[in-house]
Amino acid sequence: MEAARPLIVLLCVSAYMVACVVVGLWALKRTKDAGDFFMAGRHLGAFVTAMAVFSSTLSGFGFVGGPGLVYRMGMSSMWMIVCISIGYAMSFFLLGKRLRIFAEVYNPLSLPDVVATRYASETTRLLISVAILCGVMAYLAAQILAMATVLQTLIIENTGLDTISIEATIAISCAVLVFYCVTGGIIASVYTDVFQGVIMIVAGVLVFITAANTVDGGFTEMSQTIMADDPEAMGPWGTLGMMGCLSWYFLFAFGGAGQPQVITKIMMNRRVTDARYILPISLFGYGVAALLWIGIGLVMRTLVLQGEHAELGKADDAAAEFLQAYAHPILAGVVFAALFAAIMSTADGFLNIGTAALIHDIPKALGRKSPKNELLWARVATVAVAVVAALFARYEPFGLVALLGKFGWGIFASAITPTVAIGFNWKRATALAANLSIICALVINIADLTLRGLGKTLPWAVDGSTLAFVVSLIVFFAVSFLSKPPSIPKDVETLIDL
Repeated sequence: MEAARPLIVLLCVSAYMVACVVVGLWALKRTKDAGDFFMAGRHLGAFVTAMAVFSSTLSGFGFVGGPGLVYRMGMSSMWMIVCISIGYAMSFFLLGKRLRIFAEVYNPLSLPDVVATRYASETTRLLISVAILCGVMAYLAAQILAMATVLQTLIIENTGLDTISIEATIAISCAVLVFYCVTGGIIASVYTDVFQGVIMIVAGVLVFITAANTVDGGFTEMSQTIMADDPEAMGPWGTLGMMGCLSWYFLFAFGGAGQPQVITKIMMNRRVTDARYILPISLFGYGVAALLWIGIGLVMRTLVLQGEHAELGKADDAAAEFLQAYAHPILAGVVFAALFAAIMSTADGFLNIGTAALIHDIPKALGRKSPKNELLWARVATVAVAVVAALFARYEPFGLVALLGKFGWGIFASAITPTVAIGFNWKRATALAANLSIICALVINIADLTLRGLGKTLPWAVDGSTLAFVVSLIVFFAVSFLSKPPSIPKDVETLIDL
């Protein structure tokens, strides 16, 4: 069967690509208007929504970036894995019921629609839309880069080509994503999430078991080998250090309630009461699938240190190299297919969010009507957003898929959490506070991005997005307390009191 490995892997991936085309064409028939394209008509069941929530977070960020981060930094990334679960719980506790009722009452097409209703401010709509668009570029770029990295390895290892540039595989990945996303919108994304979510859970367990049996002595031997090379890597803080890990803790635990890919899916489920089922299913799926993140990173670093495997060209190659060299051919093919499924559906979700901001929300905030044929222009804008994100994917200072995804997460956390997670639970919050909070978050994140481009970072490895999050929270609370209490429409006040 080893001799047939290239054929098996390519067949699995090809079968998935064909399935994507089928799902896209099926979703095209079900996508009748902008409401279907952006919000799936709000007819999703609890299981479908739960799969969409956890898989949109893990995706290429976890399946490619996660092992790369463990390979490079050791235990540092454990602070992401645990804290993202806390972020899920906070999102549903603060917003699960309230936002779904808002969606039922006001029939929004996007998160900025709901924000504009809460604060009675088109300026707030504009700023939250810009923040979403900026975060989407980074997070979507992470998905495209993850897909291109794996595709590059697959083509070189299985087709006989000596080399293919990452730019070429980025172009291929972008083209496939655009077709998939333009045809089906969010409907294609969420229904693919069911398939790939289940596969990710099964793959996480099987890959973790395979990783444990690849090295004699299992994870105990891996820990000892890595500690002998770099004791910090297996310590509680990894190589990032205490301040860096605590920055990630704050960003991923408390910033989880500001992730639009989760928030918008909360507004799509069929019944308000479904939130009580969606959260535990999402947490279980994420926790099991994340085993792949940990297992591959540890085993690949151990194999390299023991001289059993050549040094990786890039840390992000860890997942693809492990599947190609050490996993059973059928398991490798299935996991590769699941990986592409995760990336495709997550990228679709982010393209959908970014397109809504560009076509629906920003024009509305500027006092202009949405395009006459909003569905057509949404599809055109999807292409434009994907192309810009593909260009951003080559921004070198990030170096790792996970760090690029972390930057997108950081923009969402710092710009959206105060305005949405706190603002929808606190009547004292004002539009001015929300506006200044979002501006501070964007300015600091962009400054951090600029510093990275110059090869500089903040002292003590403090994360720039975490600094932006802290400042935005301080500004939000300070301005709200110092401002005159806002006048909130009675119906909005009633919904906040729920």
